[in-house]
Amino acid sequence: MPLSAAPANRVAGTGDGTIRITDDLNQTIVLKAPAKRIISLYSAHTENLLALGLEAEIIGVSTTETEPAAKNKPAFDYRADPEKVLAAQPDLVVIRPFVKQSNPDFVKTLEQANIKVVCLYPEKFEEFDSYIQKLAVLTGREQQAADKLAAFHNKLKTVAEHIAKVQAKKRVYFEATATEYRTITVDSMPGTVLKLAGGSNIAADAQPLKAASSIAAYGSERLLMKAEDIDVFLAQRGPMNPGITPDIIRQRPGFDKIKAVREGKIYIVDEKQVSSPTFRLADSVEQLAKMLYPEVFAGS
Repeated sequence: MPLSAAPANRVAGTGDGTIRITDDLNQTIVLKAPAKRIISLYSAHTENLLALGLEAEIIGVSTTETEPAAKNKPAFDYRADPEKVLAAQPDLVVIRPFVKQSNPDFVKTLEQANIKVVCLYPEKFEEFDSYIQKLAVLTGREQQAADKLAAFHNKLKTVAEHIAKVQAKKRVYFEATATEYRTITVDSMPGTVLKLAGGSNIAADAQPLKAASSIAAYGSERLLMKAEDIDVFLAQRGPMNPGITPDIIRQRPGFDKIKAVREGKIYIVDEKQVSSPTFRLADSVEQLAKMLYPEVFAGS
């Protein structure tokens, strides 16, 4: 069943194909036609635009791209002189809200030159559908988005059917960063991935570092108090937790008391895979579920 999503519709009754959406900073973005010259300044936006078949329409990307199809595109930086963006003459620039909040002059310069700037970022898993729909409306790729979202939810449904066979849910500690042994919040993107994969977050009582943060304080003392209850120890590897390995976790003082560590149930997951709002989230749910419950996925 698809996640609930606020619709992102074209303006009714204009008769001229005009497009209007409201972005995540509550700004109304109006285009006379689907965008054909797009600059994406966030790698997840780029990945999703590519998934919708927009490789030819993307004329510029961020400086942190990993998708092969994006690496040969001109790179742009919102912390640099906006003149480079102006010279490229895009009809749409896609950013995250924090870019406008942290670099308002960059965005203001583009807007004063009549370049449309849309700020999108789904903070929660439940907002993913709406986010994709908005990208689709802006680019005229509604059918492609509908097909991709259908496949996305079908994969989640298949995983859920397998998880329904599980007798007892695995109790999981998810390490976001080794610094103060911080974990993830329950309603964060990785927290929802864990839930959909059938994991029971043993640190569900953790409080976010700040409002709307996906990272929560925990600490070794609280963690070790639950040592015997932890069936699986997950740690994400990425910019927030670089170089983490099962050996590093095993060697920490007192971690030999953790049930999952003793039993070798330590797994490393890619930070980008479980945190970035892309279609790969469904793959991450499936992969994590197979990691937690290999027996119910045997032969599938």
